[in-house]
Parts: sequence; structure tokens; C-alpha cells
Amino acid sequence: MRANSRRIKAIHISYPNSNDVTAARARGLDAGGLIMIHGQKTGLGWLAPLLQHFNWTDGCVGLSNADMEVVWRAVDVGTPIRIDP
Repeated sequence: MRANSRRIKAIHISYPNSNDVTAARARGLDAGGLIMIHGQKTGLGWLAPLLQHFNWTDGCVGLSNADMEVVWRAVDVGTPIRIDP
């Protein structure tokens, strides 16, 4: 968990694991990496209503800063996170 990042707060997700890499390669794809749950850029929280209409996360889970604060308080380091397609 990173309190000081370019985003208001960020929780790193341990993705990709070896199964994710194998599955991506089998489809001829790059599994990617550095996936996080994060708020908006520091100082730009006011854009939350507008950004909900765009893909602005580059594969991450992007939340409004208010929602990120709720998640930040609720999730402990090591908590398993599952994201289904």
C-alpha cells in the first residue's frame, strides 16, 4: 500500500502471477503488470464525475478519491484481491 504516490493512494495488486503469465502467453498476449487500485491524481479529485466516462486507468482499478479512502481504511496489507473479467 502506498500513501505517497502520484495518485491520492494506491494498493498494489500482485498481478500477474505465474498462471496469469502462462494464460496470456497462450493467447499471444502480454500479461502486463504494475496493476493497482488507486484514486485520482493528486489535486485532481474534482474530475471524478467526468472520468467515470473514460478508460483512464491503463488496466488499473481507478476509484474516486472518496471511494479510495473507504477502500484504504478497509483493506489490510496482504488481503487477497480477486478481480473477475
